[in-house]
Amino acid sequence: MFNVGEYVLNQKTGNIGKVIGYGHQLLTEGYTTTLKVLVDYARTSGKPGMIEEDVYSSWSKWVKS
Repeated sequence: MFNVGEYVLNQKTGNIGKVIGYGHQLLTEGYTTTLKVLVDYARTSGKPGMIEEDVYSSWSKWVKS
């Protein structure tokens, strides 16, 4: 599980940001955990500062280089 404040990368959108909270989403097989992320780098929209929420499995840890 990612902690609030960690930086993550969305593997589908390419957006990078900081975890600000958790949520849930109803899928066919039941509820799944989501991450709420404040986007710092928005590859798809070019709009940093937006909040992106996606299922936990779409995110991976990102380390600033």
